[in-house]
Amino acid sequence: MIILGLILLVVGFLTGISILWTLGIILVVVGVILALVGTTGRAVGGRQHWY
Repeated sequence: MIILGLILLVVGFLTGISILWTLGIILVVVGVILALVGTTGRAVGGRQHWY
């Protein structure tokens, strides 16, 4: 999710499409939050591990 967010950030910046920029920021933030919660050992979305 973080990588997809970064790709959308770059594409949105290069093309000037602000909705891609906004979606990229949202995906990066959500991805970082999920990664941090996942490293604490807590279940995320009802799953203990993500493969």
